[in-house]
Amino acid sequence: MASEPSRTSPTSRSSRTVSAWRPPVAGVVEVFHARFTEYAYPMHVHEAWTLLIVDTGAVRYDLDRHEHGTPHDTVSLLPPHVPHNGSPVTAEGFRKRVLYLDGTYLGDELIGAAVDHPDLRDPLLRRRVGQLHGTLVRPGEELEAESRLMFVGERLRGHLRGDPVASPRAADPVLARRLRELLDERVVEGMELREASALVGAHPAHLVRAFSAAYGIAPHQYLTSLRVGRARRLLLEGRTPSEVAVATGFYDQSHLTRHFRRLVGVPPGRFRAG
Repeated sequence: MASEPSRTSPTSRSSRTVSAWRPPVAGVVEVFHARFTEYAYPMHVHEAWTLLIVDTGAVRYDLDRHEHGTPHDTVSLLPPHVPHNGSPVTAEGFRKRVLYLDGTYLGDELIGAAVDHPDLRDPLLRRRVGQLHGTLVRPGEELEAESRLMFVGERLRGHLRGDPVASPRAADPVLARRLRELLDERVVEGMELREASALVGAHPAHLVRAFSAAYGIAPHQYLTSLRVGRARRLLLEGRTPSEVAVATGFYDQSHLTRHFRRLVGVPPGRFRAG
């Protein structure tokens, strides 16, 4: 279960606002969102890969005795065990979002390439990292987060190996049907992408692409649709939204409400009353 984000309030002399938590998503050690003005990081290291995007302002940092920067359209990837620091470029400071990924997530053989080119100018990668953060702040969206992280990692590996072009969509209707059957069996319990990949014997990226190509919808969207469909039936039987959320696999009532409103057009309470 995801731990609640911890926060600090801005101080009187300088602004420092932080949210940090560890989501139940394989490969993600920590999510860290921060707004700093005057604060500067001293030289330090991480055991994890540091995947950084800056939403406002800019950060300058030294990595392996070379200076780098992070304008808003850049994704920065700092390798584990390599010293670096960080400070705001201007007096306005910066607002950043960081993912700390397990030290084995990208492989030690890619550390050298990350040291040489830590700042990646790739609009698609930048957008995908932002979407992943948007998913990670919402409890109950682990399958979606795992899928988005997989595509982010795939593109990062491509950059570090000199070929950032994403793999083409894969047509494999048999594989897609096998995943659909697994999701149909596990509507309430849900399923991790890695578990599904192991059960069907396919790489997670190929599995998601095959499913999306066959059905025109991502696996996490398909599972959510099934859950909302079950929720409709239970609401029409007179069950309360809070009861229905638990019975259909949603994290809590607000999680149910968000998806129910998006797919049905009204919140579950109004649907039940009508």
